[in-house]
Amino acid sequence: MTHHSQTCRSRMGHRPITQGKRVLRALLIAAIMPSLMGLTRPAMAQAPVRFQVLDAADFAPDVVLPPPPVAGSIEEKADLMAVHRLVESASPARKAQAKEDAAHEDPSVFDGAAGIRLEDLPATWALLRLVQNEGEVAADLSKTRFSRLRPFAVDPTLPNCDGTAVPGRSYPSGHSTIGYSVGLMLAELMPQKASAILGRARDYALSRVICGVHYPADIDASHTLGTMVTVRLLLDPAVAGPIAAARAELARAQTVPPALARPKSAAAQ
Repeated sequence: MTHHSQTCRSRMGHRPITQGKRVLRALLIAAIMPSLMGLTRPAMAQAPVRFQVLDAADFAPDVVLPPPPVAGSIEEKADLMAVHRLVESASPARKAQAKEDAAHEDPSVFDGAAGIRLEDLPATWALLRLVQNEGEVAADLSKTRFSRLRPFAVDPTLPNCDGTAVPGRSYPSGHSTIGYSVGLMLAELMPQKASAILGRARDYALSRVICGVHYPADIDASHTLGTMVTVRLLLDPAVAGPIAAARAELARAQTVPPALARPKSAAAQ
């Protein structure tokens, strides 16, 4: 584990895993990884959402996150003002990026930062999809528990560039939880590109505020939750095999010009 997750390790309790549970988890992961390797982006929307490795008891909303600001409180008003400032200061290009980010909720959002098309790497894609799934489930538990209204539902003058956003599921941000969890895992696998990857995770989360579908407090909660998800996966011996396979695959891929870096053909130029 690199320094990106070591700071979190000492703050998080990790429940002991018996030998029997460790074997069962390893068998479970071995069973699901092949199916995740073959799961392309269009098929991901139909994938069942439940924890594959982590324990729901470790992500009880009232334990892992503080409650969001109370409706009508000074804290909520400050959160709403912050949304207005970001929306009003964003350039047309940045708003277009936020809308594009809203339509892409999968590990491919890190292709540019990683310098490679991640979906072309089966072991890496399967691991990142596993991280995404665990992040989605963890976020869903808290969304259901807190049922916070989104900014555009509180203030109709704000934009909503995500037509699928359900009004009462603002806290935490699902996109941002996925971005921070997948981003941290990828940064652990590619430490030489950690700065670009983690910067992309932060920028991806900021898009949710610019879209008018989340508050800064939602993003902060997602950062906490996404980090917890990845740190627990990194600490789980049953995930060590898939992590090692992804690390080796990425190392091999770096010796070959990545798809994103292929020169344009003469005709295209």
